[in-house]
Amino acid sequence: MIGRNVPQVTLHTRVRDESVDGPNPFRWEDVDTKDLFSGKRIAVFSLPGAFTPTCSNEQCPAFERLYDEFKARGVDEVYCISVNDAFVMYQWGQSLGLKKVKLLPDGSADFTRRMGMLIKKDHLGFGERSWRYGMIADDGVVTAWFEEPGINDTGIDSDPYGETAPENMLKWLSEEGAA
Repeated sequence: MIGRNVPQVTLHTRVRDESVDGPNPFRWEDVDTKDLFSGKRIAVFSLPGAFTPTCSNEQCPAFERLYDEFKARGVDEVYCISVNDAFVMYQWGQSLGLKKVKLLPDGSADFTRRMGMLIKKDHLGFGERSWRYGMIADDGVVTAWFEEPGINDTGIDSDPYGETAPENMLKWLSEEGAA
């Protein structure tokens, strides 16, 4: 994966817009991943799904808690990508009280598929989801890769989480910066 370009896809997001009347002041906004990654150093983590136990109780809160450390190590943004729609990602972010990590909806799984990380979680009734992975991308090119072991479509894993922890990515950033 290192040296590979981040896929260029369009993500369908919702953004707050006070000019929209009613109780739901949001509008659709298509975001091109080229715009999200170009000219920046981005830390990305992807996970199986919003509102799931490990993702909600450990992984996403840890990245939120350590966000400032990523910034101190030269990262412009921290993105969480999940195969969920914009409505789900928004509500999940609200429920977690996220203020710093940017949640990106990959509702059609285009980004995840092109990353080669799309798996089936049919054994849990989830359908297609992302395998847990992380990366550092510099100007849209993957410079560091973190992936949980045992990628599969059959649920023979116990939802591993360790390799993609923010501490591992921060360690790589520290070592890379010292080199």
